[in-house]
Amino acid sequence: MRPISSCRLCKLLSRSIEETIPPVEQAIRLSPRDPDIGFWYQALGRAHFIGGRTDEGVVLLEKARGANPMQSWVRAWLASAYALEGKSERAATGLAEARRLSSNDRYASIARLNSRGVWSAKARPQLETTYFAGLRKAGMPDD
Repeated sequence: MRPISSCRLCKLLSRSIEETIPPVEQAIRLSPRDPDIGFWYQALGRAHFIGGRTDEGVVLLEKARGANPMQSWVRAWLASAYALEGKSERAATGLAEARRLSSNDRYASIARLNSRGVWSAKARPQLETTYFAGLRKAGMPDD
């Protein structure tokens, strides 16, 4: 059983990043062999990335990719982080992988991604300066 449910994680991520990190770290400590450990790594990686700690976010998102190699959204978050780190080739490759793994063209454009995602108003400014900015640098068009 997961120490923190997926629904609770959504609530956590709608709070401040600093309030999100400790419970997710606790989930990883309590269930280090959880078959869904990649879920926790991506949540923690996203929190660090959005919070401005891109290098820490990349390490955790890479762990998530290793645990969930077929998850398109992990690839998209990594592509964004790589782009903001100036790793253009890795960013472009990650975005291409996210597109290949996505069955619904979610990563065709920022507009398409926004139509498919649910972003809290509180998180939106941070997403604009991190996730969406990185995806644009990786080659994702706005429309």
